[in-house]
Amino acid sequence: MVLERLQKVIAEAGIASRRKAEKMIEEGRVTVDGAIITQLGTKVDTFSNITVDGEPIERESLHTYLFYKPRGVVSTVSDDKGRKTVADYFKDLPYRLYPIGRLDYDTSGLLLMTNDGQLANLLMHPRSEVAKVYVAKINGQLLPEEIGLLKRGVTIDHQKCAPAKVKIIRTDKKKNMQIVQLTIHEGHYHQVKRMFKAVNHQVRKLSRERYSFLTLDSLISGKYRELSHAEVDRLKQVD
Repeated sequence: MVLERLQKVIAEAGIASRRKAEKMIEEGRVTVDGAIITQLGTKVDTFSNITVDGEPIERESLHTYLFYKPRGVVSTVSDDKGRKTVADYFKDLPYRLYPIGRLDYDTSGLLLMTNDGQLANLLMHPRSEVAKVYVAKINGQLLPEEIGLLKRGVTIDHQKCAPAKVKIIRTDKKKNMQIVQLTIHEGHYHQVKRMFKAVNHQVRKLSRERYSFLTLDSLISGKYRELSHAEVDRLKQVD
C-alpha cells in the first residue's frame, strides 16, 4: 500500500501550502472518508475521499503504465545512493507515479507504474495471486528432482513457497547454462533468485516477461505505454 501524509495531499491538490494544510487539519476542517481528522501525520492513499471545509478535493486522474524496466535501475521513486530510478523515466508526465511491486536492481522486464492506489493495493495483496512469468539464465542444468522441488514449492528461510510452473527453454551444456521459464504468483524479496539457489543454481540473468495477461509486446527497454481502460478493468478482476 502506498500512503502519503494528508497535509501533503492537500498541498499537492493546490488547496493550500503544506503548513496551512496542517493548520486546517488541526482546526478540524478536513475529513477522510467521512471522518474528521485532527491528527497531524495521518496518512492516506490515493483512493481516500478527502474534503476540506466540506468540499471534496480534486485528485489526479488515474493512470497506469506498462514499463519495460532496464537493468541497473531501482524500483523506487527516489534513491539515497543516487542511482537511477523508475520514476526518472516518467519525469515528463504530470502524474506522481509509483511502481506496483518491484523488480531487483539487476532484473529487467515488465513493471507497472500507477497513481491508482486501489489498483496497486489489489494487485499487491497476497490474495490476488497474480501470475508473474520470469525467464532466468542459470548456471548448470536443472535435474528432474530439482524441477520437482520447484513445482512442489521450495523452502526459503523456513518459509515454503507456493508451487511454481517450470519450463526449460534452452540448455547449453558447453557453456554449462540453461534458460528456464518460471511462473509464480508471490512476490517475496529476491524470490526467483532464492528459489533457484534453494536447488543449487545461481541466476546469471533475470527478466520478467509477463504480469497477469500483460506482456512486453514490442516495447524496448526503457520505454512504456499506458494501459487502456479495458486492460485496467481486466486487472481489477484478477483472482
